[in-house]
Amino acid sequence: MRTGRRTLLVATIAAVTVLAVGCTTEPSSGTVSGTPVAAEAGEAGAGTVPPGLEAFYTQQIRWGSCDGFATDGGELSPTLECAKVTVPLDYDNPGGDTAQIAISRSAATGARVGSLLVNPGGPGASGLSTASVADGTDVAERFDVIGFDPRGVGASTPQVRCQTPQETDAERRESNVDMSPAGIARTEDKNRTYAARCAERSGVPLLAHVGTREVVRDMDVIRSVLGDPQLNYLGFSYGTRIGTAYAETFPGNVRAMVLDGALDPEQDPVEEVVLQGAGFQQAFDGFAADCARSADCPLGSDPSRADARFRALVDPLVDRPAATTDPRGLSYGDAITGVQQALYSPSLWRPLRAGLKELSAGRGDELLLLADMYEGRLDDGSYSNLEDAFNAVRCVDDPPVTDRAIEGEADTRYRQAAPFLDDGRGTGNAPLDACAFWPVPNTGAPHTIDAAALQGLPTVVVVSTTEDPATPYQAGVNLAKQLGGALITYRGTQHTAVFDGVACVDDPVSAYFVDRTAPDPDLTC
Repeated sequence: MRTGRRTLLVATIAAVTVLAVGCTTEPSSGTVSGTPVAAEAGEAGAGTVPPGLEAFYTQQIRWGSCDGFATDGGELSPTLECAKVTVPLDYDNPGGDTAQIAISRSAATGARVGSLLVNPGGPGASGLSTASVADGTDVAERFDVIGFDPRGVGASTPQVRCQTPQETDAERRESNVDMSPAGIARTEDKNRTYAARCAERSGVPLLAHVGTREVVRDMDVIRSVLGDPQLNYLGFSYGTRIGTAYAETFPGNVRAMVLDGALDPEQDPVEEVVLQGAGFQQAFDGFAADCARSADCPLGSDPSRADARFRALVDPLVDRPAATTDPRGLSYGDAITGVQQALYSPSLWRPLRAGLKELSAGRGDELLLLADMYEGRLDDGSYSNLEDAFNAVRCVDDPPVTDRAIEGEADTRYRQAAPFLDDGRGTGNAPLDACAFWPVPNTGAPHTIDAAALQGLPTVVVVSTTEDPATPYQAGVNLAKQLGGALITYRGTQHTAVFDGVACVDDPVSAYFVDRTAPDPDLTC
């Protein structure tokens, strides 16, 4: 779950996290209706086809090399195959413009059950590499594991683009901590300009049809062209929002679904962000306690004073960036971004400790590297479209906040929930973010799921981590309850747990996908 630089509270406290704030998108019209149309014999399509979409559901795809598909600076495994699937840009106008969805495949190594579609979160994150997520497990043996870049993202086209690399670099240098009326007005002007750039450079038609509502329709097309009568799905973080929306829209088309790092579908975005702040404070406290065991901990030996020690390190960056080998330097915003990037997993606590120690000596190379990782900045100075796609999706997935009083209250509550992120400059007021100026209306909203109405939906498995910094544990509990699903509780401090090497989680998840055997109720690992 990710909150980017232009999210609800970003101009206030730069609360930057890694995988997406939001609530499950309300289906535009409930379950897709209409008389099912069987796919033509011999075609790739399987199951039923919504009327008017036969050409999309029964298209043939051609697997080939993944050369040129990676857009995030890395390389896809040479064992993967890639292809593109054509979908309508607007499902209400299937004869109009189309989009191309990039997909990847790690073929089953044994007796094949079917395909397993995986999404890593975001929104805006490329999912092509997730085709390798289950390598070495029973799932990889029995399923073709499929990764995909959702519409507008990564190698899928058309792609959402709002800013040039130079504009993004310039924006990252700005601290955006001034909560005076003049400071708020300046920040809102920037957010208004950003929204206008997105409309100009991406096109309003794409922005209007880039949300979760459309992604779940794309997933059903992918399911069909892969030849699967029902969907097997694993969604992480924001991917749980996609999965929940798919279950609401196509309940009878689900064979097995695991949602890890869940979002609460009925929780409003403001509450979600405040709870996320509390989660990051908890993760920071855990890091501080671990760091205090080292004689050279830059936060000192007393964890109760870690918040103040941290603020003493980062607050001077508001006025003067730290020196780095890179001529950009380490800005205040990038320092916060880098820290929160590292709080996603204890595996990053060592580089975080090194980065804070380096900052205490006046340099910021390590934290800048962590911030670049989050921002999707590549070695050549260009950027993936992660941040732009994130904003485009979230601005249509939820109603915009247009009341500055709500923004101000949320900012105050966030500072209280996450004091290590409080710069002490709060005034009780805060600017409207880019979504308040977005050129298209939202297509989703928080809502309660009526599991009884989802006819044909099998048991959904929800995995929730007790000290997840990005998606609070209770959100998973709530989602499992609303879906009438099974809950796996993982005791740990990290964001998501499936296929992370924890047998107590991985074994029941694998058994569920292969045999559709639901785990024991309220399993705790």
